[in-house]
Amino acid sequence: MIDTHSHIYLDAFKEDRQEMLDRAAEAGLTDILMPAIDFDSLHAMDKLVHNRIRLHKMAGVHPCEINNSRCNLEASLLAACAGKEIVAVGETGLDYYWSKDFVEEQKISLRRHCSVAKTLGKPIVLHNRDATDDLLKIISEEQDGRLTGVWHCFNGSADEGKKAIDLGLFLGIGGVLTFKNAGVDKSVKELPAEFMILETDAPYLTPAPHRGKRNEPAYTALVAEKLAEVTGMGIEEVVRITSLNARRLFPLIEVKQG
Repeated sequence: MIDTHSHIYLDAFKEDRQEMLDRAAEAGLTDILMPAIDFDSLHAMDKLVHNRIRLHKMAGVHPCEINNSRCNLEASLLAACAGKEIVAVGETGLDYYWSKDFVEEQKISLRRHCSVAKTLGKPIVLHNRDATDDLLKIISEEQDGRLTGVWHCFNGSADEGKKAIDLGLFLGIGGVLTFKNAGVDKSVKELPAEFMILETDAPYLTPAPHRGKRNEPAYTALVAEKLAEVTGMGIEEVVRITSLNARRLFPLIEVKQG
């Protein structure tokens, strides 16, 4: 399995980081992709190694961090994302839940991330909270045949999922799929598995039955099990298809571990 979105460099894992990665390996993970929150995230990622799991870095600025003016410099973003070890641009996107004080700045930042992704030929990783219409509108306007990426933490309707796929996006399926009354299971059931990838968003959005506790990459297995239940596929087929999709989307080069 591949966890395509996990913030394992955060302090939430400070006390048991290696043990957490060991549990992930035992659960069947081969790769973990780490999205950035800001430019400083890369320094924290650089300190991580594991002898059984390949760890991959992204570079970008979370929409809740764009009030820092340095984060909006396209040259800085381009430089941060240019290295071969950076597998994606992100996470970026729109978040209207926490604050609407910087909506226009978020939109500008998202477009700059799209520009960098197209320039470098790398996928973009999209955060979306209470901003689906604006997010899909911007992606539609930025799509010139070069843009690929993922709607991280997909929680939309089936129609919104189809629009995202038509725009060249994959759907990141995480713990929200396991939440009762979230409705994601109904949407996912109507969408093609060929455009789904697994993720955790650890330490956030912990899947059932561990809601309320810290999330971690090992719980990717719980998401895979729920996806198998929802789609009617076997668990091995879910793992095979989602891992293949992840490798289609991200340039998962072999990463030397310590």
